Amino acid sequence: MAAYSYKALGNNGKLVKGIVEGDSERQVRNQLRSQLLKPVEVIAASEGTAKLSEPVSFKRLFKPRISQSDLALITRQMSTLVQSNMPLDEVLTATAEQSRKPRIKSLMLQVRARVMEGYSLAYALGDFPQIFNEMYCAMVKAGEHAGFLGTVLEQLAEYTENNQYTQQKLKGAMIYPMVLMALSVAVISVLMIYVVPDLVGVFRHTKQELPGLTLMVIAMSDNFKEYWWVILLVFFSVPIVLKQLLKNPSRRLTWHRLLLKMPMISGFITSVDTARFASTLSILTSSGVPLLEGLKIAGEVLTNLELRAASKTVALAVQEGGTLNRALSRAKVFPPMMVHMVASGEASGELETMLKRSATNQQRELEMTLGNLMAVFEPLMIVIMAAVVCTIVFSILLPIIEMNNLVA
Repeated sequence: MAAYSYKALGNNGKLVKGIVEGDSERQVRNQLRSQLLKPVEVIAASEGTAKLSEPVSFKRLFKPRISQSDLALITRQMSTLVQSNMPLDEVLTATAEQSRKPRIKSLMLQVRARVMEGYSLAYALGDFPQIFNEMYCAMVKAGEHAGFLGTVLEQLAEYTENNQYTQQKLKGAMIYPMVLMALSVAVISVLMIYVVPDLVGVFRHTKQELPGLTLMVIAMSDNFKEYWWVILLVFFSVPIVLKQLLKNPSRRLTWHRLLLKMPMISGFITSVDTARFASTLSILTSSGVPLLEGLKIAGEVLTNLELRAASKTVALAVQEGGTLNRALSRAKVFPPMMVHMVASGEASGELETMLKRSATNQQRELEMTLGNLMAVFEPLMIVIMAAVVCTIVFSILLPIIEMNNLVA
C-alpha cells in the first residue's frame, strides 16, 4: 500500500485535506466516498515526499523541512513503540498518525510503504537523505542486524535531542549580540544622517577653520546621507557574494584553514566539530558499526573542510593498522584531552565509553568557549559604539571650544 494525499469536500462544503493509505488512486477515492467525502484531488504522496532525495533546487529552498525537534520526536516515538514489541509496520503507522503535520505523516507512510515492500527500515530511511543522514541510516542498519533496533533508536533520539539543545543554545546566545549590533548600527545611522548635519552645519558658513576631526565626520555624514542605499546594498550583497565564492572547494578549504588560525574563533569551531565527531563515533561504535566505517561516517559530520580532511587521514591510518589515538595525535587538530581519553579507552577495551566521555567533555568545553566569546563580544560592541559616538560628539564640541577661546 502507498500513501496518497487528498483534497475533498465534506457535507458542509468545506475543503478537507489529509493523507491516507491505499492500493491505488481509485481505491482511495472509493474510500473517501465511503466516508461521505467528495474527492477533488488525489495524488501519490511520493510525488512530493520522494523528491526529498533529489538535489536541492532554487524552487525548493523555501519549502518547509523537518526540523531537529520533529526528527527527535519521531525518533523517540519509534524507539518507544519498537521497545514495546510492536510490529515495525504498526510502529510506522502509529508514528504517522501521532503527527499533526502532513509532511511528517506523508514521510512516515512512505517509509512504511517501502518496509511493506520487503525493504529494511534502514534502506527505506535512506530514500530521504536530507532528513535521515548517513549516520542515522548506518545506526539503524546496525541495530536491525544486531537485533537491538529499539536501543539504537533510543540512542539516536538522545543524540538528536542533544543536537537540538546545542543549536538552540547557540541561537539563544547569539540573540543578544545581534540585537546589540543592530541597535548600534541604527543609533550611529541616525546620528550620521539626522543629528550631525544639523549640528555641524552651523560651522559651514563661518570663516573659522574647522578641526580635522570635524571635517572628517562632516564628510562621512555627507557620504552616508547621499549614498546610504549603496552602503545598504553592499551590506546585504557581501554575504551573498561570499557564499557564491565559497562554493569553489579550493576557496572554501582556504577559508576554513584561515578560520582555524583566528584567535577565539578557531577554538569555537574546533570544539563544535570535535564534539560532534566524538559523539557520532561513540554512538556508531556502541551500535555495532565497525570502527573504520564509523570513522568515515563521523568524518562527514564535520563542517570544517580542514578538519574533515584530517579525519580522512585518521581513517586511513587506522585502516593501515595504526591505533586510533596515534592517528588522532598525528592529525594535530584534535584536542589533546580527546586523544588521551581515546588512548585510555583502547588500552582498557572501553573505547565506546571513553569516546562518550570525550564527547561530553567537548560539549562542556564548547559551552565554556561560547561563554567566553559572548563575554568578549558584548563589551567589545559597547566599546565600539561608545568610541563612534564619542568621536561624533568631540567633532561637534571642538569647533565650539575653539570659538569660545577666540571670544575670550
